[in-house]
Amino acid sequence: MIKKRLLFQLNHPAHFHLFKNCIRLLKKNGHTVLISIKDKDILKNLVKDHSYVQLSEGYRKKNLFSIISSLFRRGVKLAKVAKDFKPDLMIGTSPEIGQISPFIRVPSLFFGEDDVNLSMIMYLAATTCYPLFDSILAPNCVNNGVWNRKTTFYNGFQKLAYLHPNHFTPERSKVKIDISDRYYIIRFSALTAYHDTGIGGIDDTLAFKIISILTKKGKVVISSERELPSDFEQHRFKGDPSDMHHYLAFADLFIGDSQSMCAESGLLGTPFVRYNDFVGKIGYLNELENEYQVGYGVEVGNEEELLNKISELSSMPNAKDTFNRRKQKILADKIDATAFYVWFIENYPESRKQMKANPDIQNRFL
Repeated sequence: MIKKRLLFQLNHPAHFHLFKNCIRLLKKNGHTVLISIKDKDILKNLVKDHSYVQLSEGYRKKNLFSIISSLFRRGVKLAKVAKDFKPDLMIGTSPEIGQISPFIRVPSLFFGEDDVNLSMIMYLAATTCYPLFDSILAPNCVNNGVWNRKTTFYNGFQKLAYLHPNHFTPERSKVKIDISDRYYIIRFSALTAYHDTGIGGIDDTLAFKIISILTKKGKVVISSERELPSDFEQHRFKGDPSDMHHYLAFADLFIGDSQSMCAESGLLGTPFVRYNDFVGKIGYLNELENEYQVGYGVEVGNEEELLNKISELSSMPNAKDTFNRRKQKILADKIDATAFYVWFIENYPESRKQMKANPDIQNRFL
């Protein structure tokens, strides 16, 4: 096997989780890996044990101009990093690697899970960067529109790259909540990413109603990207952020306006209720909610429906047993995404040709 130099670009802690096992195995197989990051939440702490470079400092303003200008600045810095590192392949879920790829003549591989018609700004972002990527890799349920022909589709979910039982085992000892207590996790997203423009979610008034229902049944834990009202501070998540997936796995219910944590909860056997303007528009969440029924989406404006669903699930007998059985059906149907990623990257671009000719080759990773 030819040993490669691989550059991973990460703009969010979720990107680290997506690639962490892949990076570990690639390094174990003798490949050289460099990570470049954006300064976002706990991302710097997550990559501290790896070779990495930081492309930005602090947080940008929450407007379209700031999004575009910060993306351009990161692209310029990333091009300099790539010229020094001389990678054989650049990998990530961010536009920067595609934008610099033609100029430094290094192939780039985009890992996507959002449909391009998710929003106008998502479509515009895809229009500006998808043509520049050498290849796109996405789950079967994703619709990339005119770029479907450029996409290698696989039978899996990105979240299974780090939540598949081959790579993650929930540990109750990491959850600092009394084992006899039922607990519910609520997630408030900042909704400031470029694809979140104009999207609504759970406001403080609605959050108060949700908390009022759940505190009668157990403990409420709030994970938030935005500032919390003082009345909510008593519920703020106080555990180690790196243990959040353990908390999700043993929670009785998850409620949020975050796409990622809803999907993670469902894949860990915890029922979720999602409330935002993306409901019905995202392929992988539609599959989790409609085909596998591990969670439920409620559109913004339907507050009564949301509160009724929360009351129903929080009162449902043996809910965890029911949703764990549904999770097992997913695991039986889907491949180990990390094992597939490692094979695809190590053998790229031949792996792309093999997948086009015979998609069943991925079944070796079931």
